[in-house]
Amino acid sequence: MTRDQRLLAQLTTYEPNDSLEAEHRRSMLALLQSPTDPFSREHFVPGHFTASCFIIDDGGRLLLHHHRRLQRWLQMGGHVESGEDLATAALREGAEESGLSDLEIAGDGDILDLDIHAIPAARGEPEHDHFDVRYVAHTAAPHAVAMDRVESNELAWFTLDRAADLMPGAESIRVFRKIERLLSRRSS
Repeated sequence: MTRDQRLLAQLTTYEPNDSLEAEHRRSMLALLQSPTDPFSREHFVPGHFTASCFIIDDGGRLLLHHHRRLQRWLQMGGHVESGEDLATAALREGAEESGLSDLEIAGDGDILDLDIHAIPAARGEPEHDHFDVRYVAHTAAPHAVAMDRVESNELAWFTLDRAADLMPGAESIRVFRKIERLLSRRSS
């Protein structure tokens, strides 16, 4: 099964949490079926797929980085490399940006969330959208973090409540609620 076929199957069976996420899923399905490469970093209209991961530790803390270019707290994530599936891209980006080498997708490896967000024009690229497929990743070695100074101003562990203060958008709050449910299922 190709990367496109896997993602199509995952998106088709994915259950959105709300009407906004349902709209994101519809848009992602349309992008995936477009005639151009929807994973290409040069695909600007309407945008391209990216992958990210919300990294949690055994204590339920969440690792965030203060993104150097966007000047805000975010989860780890970024662009998909040639031939890479999205879960693999999320783990690679998470490891690169956090220094954590033991990351594993939590749960059954399922998609956690879908989000489409605008990226401002910069470095010769026009404003465009990132069609972000999001996962939860787990680490058993939270002490091993190492910040990538090219990407981040700061790297820190937060409770989900504090993370919600730092990332107050509805799309982030939706993710934090999903992580809370995941954590409560793990502890039961």
